[in-house]
Amino acid sequence: MTTTDVQVTRWWELSTLVHELDLQNNARLRERVARIGLTIAQASALRALTAPTTLRELAARMNCEPSNATVVIDKLEDQGLIERRPHPTDRRAKQIHLTLEGAEQRDKLLTLLREEPLSTGLTEQEQDVLQGLLQRALSGK
Repeated sequence: MTTTDVQVTRWWELSTLVHELDLQNNARLRERVARIGLTIAQASALRALTAPTTLRELAARMNCEPSNATVVIDKLEDQGLIERRPHPTDRRAKQIHLTLEGAEQRDKLLTLLREEPLSTGLTEQEQDVLQGLLQRALSGK
């Protein structure tokens, strides 16, 4: 094997492992949040709603497009977990607020995630190292 072949093989194997870890974590997360009647996207939105926010800000925290966040927020609103209110300083915008029921659901979510972490079989220190390496790889530095 040439050096280039070894590099390609190493890259391919690493990519496969990262993908498999992502699939496993998503499956674990999907199973956990379903217990409290949420999808992963809804859980992501509730977790990110730490204070009243605009849809655009929430979408950025959820790492998705505003159009995708709109679908999620519509469903949360239908469930009575959030409400849209006029923005206090921008007449054109609305802010998303948790309802009392939404705040309770968010608390359930955070408790669930604390009590049943998405364990990767790594120690906390190893998870910190992996997180740092992945962040460095994503930044290209």
